[in-house]
Amino acid sequence: MVVSLLPEERALTTLHTIALAIDTLANSGISPPRLLEGSGVASCDLDTPDKLISHAQELRVFANALACTRDPALGLFLGLRMHVSAYGMLGYTMLASRTLRDALNLALDHSALLGTYFKLSLEAEGDEARLVASGYRYAPELTVFNSELCLTSLLTVLQDLLGKVVQPRRVCLSYRPPLHAASYAEKLGCPVEFCASHTALCFDAALLAQPLPLADPVTSHYGLQQCLKLDAQLNSRHDVLEQIRQHLAGNLRDACDLDSVARQMHRSERTLRRHLQRLNTSFQRLLDEVRYDKARQLLIQTDLPIYLIAEQLGYSETASFRHAFQRWSGQSPSLYRR
Repeated sequence: MVVSLLPEERALTTLHTIALAIDTLANSGISPPRLLEGSGVASCDLDTPDKLISHAQELRVFANALACTRDPALGLFLGLRMHVSAYGMLGYTMLASRTLRDALNLALDHSALLGTYFKLSLEAEGDEARLVASGYRYAPELTVFNSELCLTSLLTVLQDLLGKVVQPRRVCLSYRPPLHAASYAEKLGCPVEFCASHTALCFDAALLAQPLPLADPVTSHYGLQQCLKLDAQLNSRHDVLEQIRQHLAGNLRDACDLDSVARQMHRSERTLRRHLQRLNTSFQRLLDEVRYDKARQLLIQTDLPIYLIAEQLGYSETASFRHAFQRWSGQSPSLYRR
């Protein structure tokens, strides 16, 4: 399998979505090891609530799930089972919010805790409200799956928050009708518009002002503080990774091991290693990411010979660089340059 090290796939997320997929598909006789294969996530990780994984790892599990089930409508199936409680503290704080609008704004303000692949926004025009999902830039072969998962999970969340069935006005999708297009209207119970200018779940705007049945101001206040704390922790973990990446990018010739990088960053090797382990990554993976980014830049934007590029990336032998680039991209540096 080609290692995916694109910058947009470095975002971190929780395990809640793949935990749901694994638990749901276990009822169909699909074992966790099959779903986790090639993702770098172990079955025991699912028992660690604060474990974070990359979006690239989650996407691998999704691809495995589609291959195992051969169900093109799997995104619809899983999204309708993605209840608000699956989002942990964020979900419970949404339940305790005063109105539906407050709950949705809370989620949009802390979108990192949702783990979505989209930029979500709430729009209201006349008597229609829209949850718009835009900015998808990940695995193109999973566009339909992730769009289905996103919109149907949002519908499930709306129904959980309001404590009743919500009939969407319509669903808009920016892609062409897939082969299983008939499943949309059947499962969503509303008109579906394909090839639309945006992807959105549309519903009655009057619902936004509706008080939530489980609203509780004390719980809401406490939950908000916890969400802020979790958001800060997630961002701080991102910051550590970016600090290491930035240091490596400027010191590729000398960045031979974590110990030397830790000394240059005035941190302890143990502290950095603990951070990397909690983020389910390693020094070698970060080094590969930075080298791959730099290699692609030099191959496309310069005429430097391959051996000089290898030197700039910290390789003592050109052959080692060639083998590494083949592993990262699935092709040789010379072929990539063409």
